[in-house]
Amino acid sequence: MKVKTIGVLTSGGDAPGMNAAVRSVVRTSIAKGLNVVGIKRGYNGLISGEVVPMDLRSVSDIIHRGGTILYTARSPEFKTEEGMQKAISTCKDSGIDGIVVIGGDGSYRGARDLSLRGIPCVGIPGTIDNDIACSEYTIGFDTAMNTAVEMVDRLRDTAQSHERCTVVEVMGRNAGHLALHTGIAVGATAIIVSEVAYDIERDVVARMRRTQLSGKKHFIIVVSEGVGHVDQMAKQIELLTGIESRATVLGHVQRGGSPSVRDRVIASQMGHKAVDLLAGGIGNRVVAMKDSHIVDYDIYEGLSMQKGLDIELYKIAHEISI
Repeated sequence: MKVKTIGVLTSGGDAPGMNAAVRSVVRTSIAKGLNVVGIKRGYNGLISGEVVPMDLRSVSDIIHRGGTILYTARSPEFKTEEGMQKAISTCKDSGIDGIVVIGGDGSYRGARDLSLRGIPCVGIPGTIDNDIACSEYTIGFDTAMNTAVEMVDRLRDTAQSHERCTVVEVMGRNAGHLALHTGIAVGATAIIVSEVAYDIERDVVARMRRTQLSGKKHFIIVVSEGVGHVDQMAKQIELLTGIESRATVLGHVQRGGSPSVRDRVIASQMGHKAVDLLAGGIGNRVVAMKDSHIVDYDIYEGLSMQKGLDIELYKIAHEISI
């Protein structure tokens, strides 16, 4: 099928670098002589017809901005056949021949369903959780890590001043990638993730006592969002060690802010690749990073893959953080 107009949308949780990807999609499309439209508020906007034409100036001065200029939303209605047909009608009415979908696993499933119904889609991994199985890297992960590290470094100043233990929850849903990398970067005494069973006595308290013997008087414990219960954990640590302990949930601050160089560059590469695929009449694909190269997979293959925590890196973290 000859593609003349490409749509682009962002879906699910926002991530730094989404705007860089949108910019790349728009400008690559125009460079190839294609029309391009923005679909606002994800699949909700596709259902309701929130489609706007985009040109070179539509994406000026957005590469450094966090969030997404197209806005994002979750769309329960899109999961129904009725919602899907409304979205397809919007595509036909707006002349959209293919769509670049920037988001996570849930967004990919929507792209797959549209592809099956005759609207070619290509997914780009955009999530700070880095939990897209087919890609070793997702847009927003680097920026979120750096934000978390900056926040924990600030907390460390207070922990050190008061000889305190700070238990910090970072985002990531049920994936511990953000917690693991942040924990290593801040020299956390312990890193707790949902992928690895833990014992508070063995994996936290015993490590704190061992480091106390070498003269350390303040401690940082990094906990993945999927584990949770950081308030309870802090109380338990204080009860077992006698060390004043406080819990902090970093929350959505990790999603915002200007994207890092890495996120801007990778988002630009992935946006370019997605348009290349659609311009060649290829849909039902997901763009990914493998061995530091930009590649693509069949969307079914991508969704069927499994991505575990880097256990070797987890072991290294606990060997060097004592």
